[in-house]
Amino acid sequence: MSASASGGAEAPRFGFVTQVEHTPGPSTGPGAASGGLADGIALFVAAEELGYDVGYVRVRHLQDALSSPLLFLAALGQHTRRIQLGTAVIPLRFENPGRLAEDLATADLLTGGRLRPGVSSGHSAHDASYARAFGALRDERSDHVDRVLNDLLALLEGEIVAGADSHIEGVDRGSPLRVQPQVPAVRTRLAYGAASPHRAALAGQLGLGLQLATMTPDDGSGRSFEQLQLEALTAYREASRSAGFGEGHVMVSRQMIPVEDESELEHHVSLLPRERTADPAVSGEHLSTEIGGRPAVFSRIVLDDPATVAQALFADVVVQAADEIVLVLPFGVPVADQLRVLQTFGRHVVPRLRAATV
Repeated sequence: MSASASGGAEAPRFGFVTQVEHTPGPSTGPGAASGGLADGIALFVAAEELGYDVGYVRVRHLQDALSSPLLFLAALGQHTRRIQLGTAVIPLRFENPGRLAEDLATADLLTGGRLRPGVSSGHSAHDASYARAFGALRDERSDHVDRVLNDLLALLEGEIVAGADSHIEGVDRGSPLRVQPQVPAVRTRLAYGAASPHRAALAGQLGLGLQLATMTPDDGSGRSFEQLQLEALTAYREASRSAGFGEGHVMVSRQMIPVEDESELEHHVSLLPRERTADPAVSGEHLSTEIGGRPAVFSRIVLDDPATVAQALFADVVVQAADEIVLVLPFGVPVADQLRVLQTFGRHVVPRLRAATV
């Protein structure tokens, strides 16, 4: 990996993504309570001390996992000073563009300009489960998401939504009204989580960053995960350049678990993600079904010593082309296990990766 390979002059940034629970889980030993908002804050504070550039939270609705990420990040901003704080991702299917624009700008002010929001479509094979809480969709999900996204961008860019009348206190009649607060920098840091080349190109055309996750749609071609994802990344870069936004910014996430001894290796085998519907010991790239019910290809997991993990990242063509490399922490496990992975990766893998960019 080289600095030039990332599409720009700067060396890649390093971050992580975690799933924060609302309530603590059962104790697994002294000081090893799992989940909880307080545990999430502690994890980010530790990551800042370890030198990570950015941390992201997953967003889930109708589950115990974090559902209001901007509230959490605003609170987190009071406990941290340097690390940037992001979402991976806010599902637009459930959002009102005006309220989201207000919340993004307010959260950015409260975090001192450190917000790195990521948005995407949101997915469910059974959308009716969400209708009572979030309203039923009146049209196709993709059309709804595109409308929310375009409205959100317009509002963040300062679109005049109305003229003041006599009922708007403290504003002269006829004055232009915009969603408040207006924080133009939020628009420049907004990213879109895309999996297909088409959606990645859309992100590039709109001048958004690109977030690439650990799965990509299966197009039936038999190509590998890396080949499919590289196609999306290339489509994004080309669209971004054509639209006058330069190379853009690409964040790539990978599930890599570095371990330092055999006992730790045996323990961490049990932490591999269950949402892949694969056996716990499966670590290779494989086909499965994503949450939305569509066929997908999932990336491999590397569970090995730090040198092997670093070498796997060196060999990943998508990682080589990225501006930001993000470690996906195991979900639904005690915070002590997440912290251990974060520490080992930060202390023993990141230095190897940084050295390769010199």
